[in-house]
Parts: sequence; structure tokens; C-alpha cells
Amino acid sequence: MNTPDFPDSYELVFETAGEGSDTVLVRRTTMTGASGAPVYADGTGIVRAEINQGGEVRMLASGGHQAHVAPLEVHPHRS
Repeated sequence: MNTPDFPDSYELVFETAGEGSDTVLVRRTTMTGASGAPVYADGTGIVRAEINQGGEVRMLASGGHQAHVAPLEVHPHRS
């Protein structure tokens, strides 16, 4: 399958319990998700997401008992 070009990294912006937000930088891994889009992960490997070319995000479990929270915003990261 021919894979289109995807950004090397994204910023995922999540709502926090208090006021404001938290931004997590995820980088492209060698894995692909169920839809064939790349899987991105943060430096710890805990935050993982499949992100397609339209910027749609599907959060992926990296361990048991995780409650997935969708990010408020997704931005390609410019290095």
C-alpha cells in the first residue's frame, strides 16, 4: 500500500481539570493503526494516537484500565 506523507510530530492539546490546557508532543512511530494511518507516541510511550491525514485522532491504549480522552486540538508540530 502506498502511504501518503504525514508530519513527523503533532501537538495534542488536552483540557485539564483546572483552567487551561495541557499540550503533549507525539512523534511518528513505525507502527500503523487499524485504518492504516501512522501511530504517534509521546516520549514515555504512554500517550499513543493514530492520526490520519485529515487530522482525526483515535487515542490508543498503551496499558490496561486507561480512560481515553480525546484532545481538544491537534496541530502538526513544526520543528
